Amino acid sequence: MRDLLQRLDSGKLWRFPGGIHPREMKSQSNGKRIARIALAKDFYIPLKQHIGESATLCVAVGEHVLKGQKLTEHSDFRHVPVHAPTSGYIRAIAPFPANHPSGLSETMIHVEADGEDKWTALEPCSDYLSLPPQTLVEKIHHAGIAGLGGAVFPTARKIEAVLSGIEALIINGAECEPYITCDDRLMQDYTAEMIEGVRILRYLTRAQKVVIAIEDNKPRAIAAVKKALKGANDIILRVIPTIYPSGASKQLIQILTGLEVPHGARSSQLGILMHNTGTAYAIKRAVIDGEPMIERVVTLTGDKIPQPRNYWLRFGTPIRHVLSQAGYQADPRLPIFVGGPMMGYILPNLAAPITKLSNCIIAPDHFEYQAQAPEQGCIRCSSCSDACPVQLLPQQLYWFARNEEHDKSTQYNLSACIECGVCAYVCPSHIPLIQYFRQEKAKIAEIKEKERLAEEAKVRFEAREARLLKEKQAREARAKAAAEKRRQEVANQQGEDPVKAALERLKAKKAQATPQATVQGQNGEVLPDNSELMAQRKARRLQKAQAASEQSAVSQESDPRKAAVAAALARAKAKQAEKTQSAVEPQAEIDPRKAAVAAAIARAKAKQAEKTESAVEPQENDPCKAAVAAAIARAKAKQAEKTESAVEPQAESDPKKAAVKAAIARAKAKQAEKTQSAVEPQAESDPKKTAVKAAIARAKAKQAEKTQSAVAPKEEIDPKKAAVKAAIARAKAKQAAKAENNSKEGD
Repeated sequence: MRDLLQRLDSGKLWRFPGGIHPREMKSQSNGKRIARIALAKDFYIPLKQHIGESATLCVAVGEHVLKGQKLTEHSDFRHVPVHAPTSGYIRAIAPFPANHPSGLSETMIHVEADGEDKWTALEPCSDYLSLPPQTLVEKIHHAGIAGLGGAVFPTARKIEAVLSGIEALIINGAECEPYITCDDRLMQDYTAEMIEGVRILRYLTRAQKVVIAIEDNKPRAIAAVKKALKGANDIILRVIPTIYPSGASKQLIQILTGLEVPHGARSSQLGILMHNTGTAYAIKRAVIDGEPMIERVVTLTGDKIPQPRNYWLRFGTPIRHVLSQAGYQADPRLPIFVGGPMMGYILPNLAAPITKLSNCIIAPDHFEYQAQAPEQGCIRCSSCSDACPVQLLPQQLYWFARNEEHDKSTQYNLSACIECGVCAYVCPSHIPLIQYFRQEKAKIAEIKEKERLAEEAKVRFEAREARLLKEKQAREARAKAAAEKRRQEVANQQGEDPVKAALERLKAKKAQATPQATVQGQNGEVLPDNSELMAQRKARRLQKAQAASEQSAVSQESDPRKAAVAAALARAKAKQAEKTQSAVEPQAEIDPRKAAVAAAIARAKAKQAEKTESAVEPQENDPCKAAVAAAIARAKAKQAEKTESAVEPQAESDPKKAAVKAAIARAKAKQAEKTQSAVEPQAESDPKKTAVKAAIARAKAKQAEKTQSAVAPKEEIDPKKAAVKAAIARAKAKQAAKAENNSKEGD
């Protein structure tokens, strides 16, 4: 620390290795004061104009903005905001041609000027010493200030890192590259403002020594600074020899202190902080005047510019508009350079805007510019390594870059290259070494980014695996603890398993809650007995079917055809039930009582159907239909008798039951005749039909007697019953004869 301050106080200057003395070409533009040009109609402001990430967009298309209003903002000092260069309307936020050698597009904010150039509300500060350093740093950040020396590093971030104090503050006014005179002219025209910005930096960094370094090829700037510092002892002016690249930060530190910044280290680690003269001026305007950084000084030079000089240019101004205001006559054979001839690049699209990085625009004629000579093979002359200010081996790095040997390039410290262009300037083979080195740096950066992402993914994967393993171990530990607890409970209950006992209690409770009969299967297994449930379901289905049939019979109002059909369906169902019963019952044990009951039920159903039919048919006076209905009823009764006779022989011979059945059959026949006689008088008197019906009745009575006689021999002969039966038969025959006589008399 003490050695550094002593070196600065001694006034001694050191040399760095290498370096060249190209043609300066500065007299073209440094003879006139900084001027302004007419504002453009359209401005294109890139969201990112510094090293790092862009800030967050805070405006929308169609919005009206004022001069100096924030277009992006962020609280992190690494994200520098941008501001509106004039008042107007936001017409688009879209990709536009970038100020870059690639000619690609990047996202920009298109602001259409309204011509008023009206400022937004500013917050000036007359006494910055009354504010804490952190507040001033925040003002610098919100003003959007980035380093104007070429690196465009966020200024607030750079100052914040050394708020605790620094040994030496160096203000870089060397401006070593040919053609560029913006810093030279700023120090001449705005000396006091620049010095005030230096004092603000000293207040923030608490630097013990402040040095302003200027190359000796700028005599008017040196004189202006000496005059401004006359009588002051807080700032030291150092005039250094002109040699390229003395304006590079590490080379300037080596010139002033003789100390070399180690590779990969920052100058702040040596107790040194460096800022550009343009940055100091911007800090003064931000802190004292409250103005954000919306413009900078840019050198317009070259033989194609009629009057080369320096101009205040707003960020976002199209370079085509700047050149037209300077009187440039476009020539497609000659390029336009942005930056100096050593570190600058050819601009592929003149629609690109001015940015914070733009310090010079060169429009050369054919005397100043010659096309790149054809590249030839390296002859190993070592001129590039002799001139390299950071003592690299450019010829070796060239071969590594061409062969994409990235590990070798990294091993030979390619990242230490400051891209000053000295090696390419002195190469006799005209090899564009800087282009190779920039491409190799980009490839290495891409590889490192992929490795970083892969490492992050690996860390996340390992963390996930560790978490899953931890959860698994926790589950196993819980299961082990539960098993141990269970073993303890078993031991405490003298060998009885509590879990098994609980399951048994649950099963017993369920069995008590829902008792169920069981049967034994073919293989000896225990099966539930569902016969009762099935019988109940069958009974419910039959009941529903009977209710539906009754409802359909009732719903048929005065339609005899429908009634007849319904009766026929009922008889068919009864008949089908009797057949099914007759087919099933022989397999079972013969029970005469059940057979008799089933037959009686069938006869009752048939009788019910006949009654329904007889209740409906009288509504229609059709003798043919009435006769058909009566015949159907008689046939149904006869079928019932046959079914009964087919079943009854299988039962025990019971003469009383047989007699009852015969009597029921005769009564049924008699009922049918009465029904017929009740219907026939309504029809026309047809003697032939009447005779047929009487014959049918006699035949039916005779058939009943035969059926009785076929069954009766099995029972004991009862003379009383036989006499009754004979009397009934004679009465029936007599009734039939009377009906026949009546019919004949009617004829």
